[in-house]
Amino acid sequence: MNASALIRPAWTPATIALMVVGFMVFWPLGFAMLAYIIWGDRLDGFKRDVNRATDGIFAGCRRGSDKAARWGNGSARTGNVAFDDWREKELERLNEERRKLDEMLTQFDEYARELRRAKDQDEFDRFMANRNKSTAPTKTDPSTGTTTTKGGKGSNLLDD
Repeated sequence: MNASALIRPAWTPATIALMVVGFMVFWPLGFAMLAYIIWGDRLDGFKRDVNRATDGIFAGCRRGSDKAARWGNGSARTGNVAFDDWREKELERLNEERRKLDEMLTQFDEYARELRRAKDQDEFDRFMANRNKSTAPTKTDPSTGTTTTKGGKGSNLLDD
C-alpha cells in the first residue's frame, strides 16, 4: 500500500473520523473501519491469496464453458473434419426425429381433445335426456288412475 494515502490501515485522524462516523451511522460500519485500522496491513497477503484461489476456480469454469461451447454449439469445430461432419449429420438426424416426435405429439393432443369433446357431448346428452324425463309435466287420468307425460311441442321449456 501507499504510505502517503489518506486512508491507510493506521491510526490517522482520517481513519479515526471515519470509524466514529461509521459507528454513528450504522454500527457495523464502525466495526469494519476498526478492523481495517487494526488488521488492514495484512490485507495485501489476504487479497493475493483470494485472487489466486478465485483465478483457479474461474479457470476451471472457463475450461468447462469451452467444452460446453464445443459440444453444445453445432458451429464449434474440433479440428477433426470427419468427426465434425459426422456430428453435424447426427445432430440433423436428431433434429428431424425431434420434429417428427413433436408432430406426433400435436396429433395425439388433437385426438385426445376430440375424444374428450365427444365424451363430454355424450355425457351432456345423457344428462339432458334424464333431465327432460324428470321435468316433463305429468297428467293423471282420474278414471283410470294412470299417470302419463304430456307430449308434443311445448311440453318442456327448453323445447320452445
